[in-house]
Amino acid sequence: MLITPLPGANRNGILDSLKSIQLAARNAQSPNVATAYARLLHYLEWGNNSARLLRGQISDADIDRLVLTRTHGQLLAGVGHLAGTDQQRLVNGLVSLELAERISALDAAIDALNAHILRWGGPTWLTVADSSFYLNSPSPLADTDLHKVMGLPGDEEIHLLFPIVVVDELDRLKESGRTHPRWRAGHTLGLLDAAITANTTGVLRRTGPGEGQSVRGAITVEIVLDQAGHVRLPIADDEIIDRAATIQAIADREVRLLTCDTSQATRGRIAGLRVTKLPHAAGLGEEPARDPGGKHPRGNGSRAQQKNRGEAEAAAAVSDD
Repeated sequence: MLITPLPGANRNGILDSLKSIQLAARNAQSPNVATAYARLLHYLEWGNNSARLLRGQISDADIDRLVLTRTHGQLLAGVGHLAGTDQQRLVNGLVSLELAERISALDAAIDALNAHILRWGGPTWLTVADSSFYLNSPSPLADTDLHKVMGLPGDEEIHLLFPIVVVDELDRLKESGRTHPRWRAGHTLGLLDAAITANTTGVLRRTGPGEGQSVRGAITVEIVLDQAGHVRLPIADDEIIDRAATIQAIADREVRLLTCDTSQATRGRIAGLRVTKLPHAAGLGEEPARDPGGKHPRGNGSRAQQKNRGEAEAAAAVSDD
């Protein structure tokens, strides 16, 4: 479960806010009020205060998931007709259940945020690569020297993060498309499967001897899952940048983006990521001779169909003459 900090938000400030509203929720379980209706109002006040505290720090989706849930909306909508004496037991039960669920959700969010801060706070280089890196880099992942690509000393440790949207893209590409991208996608996923033996983390390459008497740094991998209810951005490249920026905000340090696409490199820089763009195979080698045309079958797009119709009409006119 990955909280999504907003730009400029501080991870420690988010943690403090989550702990504060969780404590307030625990206190709201046994408020010093005389009626169940007064307890309902106390809960709704907690919801408003909590949302106001978190606004500007985490995404609206996270606030809805943690505080302003569907049950909160239903209780707020019914506040005008839940004051009756006959409804006190029902109201008490609904408020108790919702507060218990909010405390549990906040517990999970705090634990997950602490775990990610601890995991991403070590002396490793955090790195996110998009699909174009795995498909179009000069060498497949197994043969790629990530330290050389990133310009790092060979003894540094690298933590290669796979947002789940990247894994989904590679899974799709290994089943369809041209032969080379399909092979590269399967190759990358095979290495990831072999490295991750439990949960979402694993070791791609262990620390070992390098050239001469040098030490070769370890490369670890991690699949970064979406939190429950997360709605992805419509464009996969935007989603990858968003996940990388989220990791950078939670880690509170630099995340490197590896890509072969110019547009993705630009997106990454705008989002505040440090970008390493590798050359794409399409731009390497000598420039091929200009194609004079006429040697390849015409496509089936709208322009091609328009040309086909024009040629057919011209041929028909000649035959009529």
